[in-house]
Amino acid sequence: MKKPERLSVDDIKGAWAILPTPAKPNASDWRELDTVDLDETARMVEGLIKGGINGILSMGTLGEAATLTYDEKIAYMGALVESARGRIPVFVGTTTLNTRDTISLTLKAQDIGADGTMLGIPMWCAPSTETAVQFYRDVAAGAPDMNYAIYANPEAFKFEFPRDFWTQVAEIPQVVTAKYIGVGPLMRDMSAIRGRIKLLPLDFEYYAAARIDEFIDAFWTSGAVCGPSVSVYIRDVIADARATGDWRKAKAFQAKLGPTAATLFPHGSFQTFSMYNIALEKTRMDAAGWINAGPIRPPYHLCPEEFLAGARISGEMWAELHKELSSGDTPSWEVGL
Repeated sequence: MKKPERLSVDDIKGAWAILPTPAKPNASDWRELDTVDLDETARMVEGLIKGGINGILSMGTLGEAATLTYDEKIAYMGALVESARGRIPVFVGTTTLNTRDTISLTLKAQDIGADGTMLGIPMWCAPSTETAVQFYRDVAAGAPDMNYAIYANPEAFKFEFPRDFWTQVAEIPQVVTAKYIGVGPLMRDMSAIRGRIKLLPLDFEYYAAARIDEFIDAFWTSGAVCGPSVSVYIRDVIADARATGDWRKAKAFQAKLGPTAATLFPHGSFQTFSMYNIALEKTRMDAAGWINAGPIRPPYHLCPEEFLAGARISGEMWAELHKELSSGDTPSWEVGL
């Protein structure tokens, strides 16, 4: 079995794109068993790498890991690894409803050549902190050569990821990073992990997070799949601000970026967004036009049109930023600074 290179927190830097699983036109029909568009997958990965993205996270919620068949998961993992060809780290998703299946799938992902797994907690029963920590300990023991990104989504996994959780999982050496949500508890959790796990805030929150702690020099971005130049600009403008001490460009861009999120979250609610996460994200991506994310797999293909309309607006706004940054001209928000 191929052993991935062991990563450290210092290897986790920059913009990490979180991917959809591109779907064929038949994907919303429950009768269909071969729904992954592998050609579009290859095109997406190649475009992200050429666009400057630093790493890949995949097969989470919007990646439809819960609704892919086993065979589809294996085919998709293979396409990601083959397309990346070792140029950037590829983390796949191996979350299942139990520890044994999770270990088995993680070992299979390792055998395929994935660098790591973005791993959430089994979500049938709401876990205690003891249960959640032991789950990660057991999976790391069962697949000890893999790199792990904790998928810290409280809505998806019925768990609040308290400080005590982070204190304990920081003792697991294979855990190098975490897909993280929110700025409020950031200082609390940063003190718990003591530099041993690289927390990845959302692209919309990276500006605020970067100003809180210099250790935060990476973020996750589903927006990269709406046009990677925006995510790369976020990375570079923050790095430049840190180097020079001049945060004006970063602040000006945050004022342009923030409104693209406003219509993505129905009524400003993360809880409502989480109910329709897949449909909203894939609709945003299709509206941006950089890839063809394709239909949503059942049973999560139903979503109110009012919410989908907001997602389309969000995608179109991101696409405009991508176009402006790709033009080679000085961005409008930098003029006069």
